[in-house]
Amino acid sequence: MRRDDMAEDPARAVDTSRANPARIYDYLLGGAHNFEVDRAAGDQMLPTARQTARVNRGFLRRAVRFLAEQGVDQFLDLGSGIPTVGNVHEIARQANPAARVVYVDNEPVAVAYAQQLLADDPQTEMVDADVRDPESVWRSDAVRRLLDQDRPIGVLLAAVLHFVPDADDPAGIVAGYLERTVPGSFLALSHYTADAWQVDQQQNATRAGENYQRNTSTPVVTRSRAELAALVAGLELVPPGITWAQDWRPAADAEDPPATVHDIYALVARRP
Repeated sequence: MRRDDMAEDPARAVDTSRANPARIYDYLLGGAHNFEVDRAAGDQMLPTARQTARVNRGFLRRAVRFLAEQGVDQFLDLGSGIPTVGNVHEIARQANPAARVVYVDNEPVAVAYAQQLLADDPQTEMVDADVRDPESVWRSDAVRRLLDQDRPIGVLLAAVLHFVPDADDPAGIVAGYLERTVPGSFLALSHYTADAWQVDQQQNATRAGENYQRNTSTPVVTRSRAELAALVAGLELVPPGITWAQDWRPAADAEDPPATVHDIYALVARRP
């Protein structure tokens, strides 16, 4: 259902005059929990935006499966957005039915829908919090109840930090989560980049970025491979290291689109 009035939805009171990254992402993935303003903003993005969203979701699936294979059975999904089909708790439980997941977001539609969806799931919960404030996330009742900080945790920052400007200290945010985990914990991260853009792509991206900025209150910050390496300094990169999202341990999986995009990096790193 795609209802702009969301008459029966607990998130019906949200401001629908501005687009939101979580709802735009939902639209790009083919979801139904978005408004006309989100769809319009998504349509004004680069032609590869829908493909990039699917590639990013494919990386997230593969990363969660990899972490589950390493014995990780608890996950902190930061800036999770709207938990549509094939999200973290479903993927993790394919490997371990006892896996626990805490989602974190502060977008009202994402929070309301997730809380509704997960109401009868004692092993999964949504926390309404700003991911830029790690301390508030760690103090939340759901995190303290579901995640054992004496055992490894999989911290997920998929397509999140490119919404965090340098002024908000993205490196400090990453550290604020990883320093509270034990050795053997992991970070899975993907991030928008302009490293491979040609002149014409840069011009198109500038126009798309201007449209995006007009329609939303959240800017997008591209970062280079070197800047991402600095964000995870002190962690052990899992091979193949920092690479294009579709190239991070690609799998012959029907869920993964046969796509090639060069505007989003991905990595998984281990806390030594």
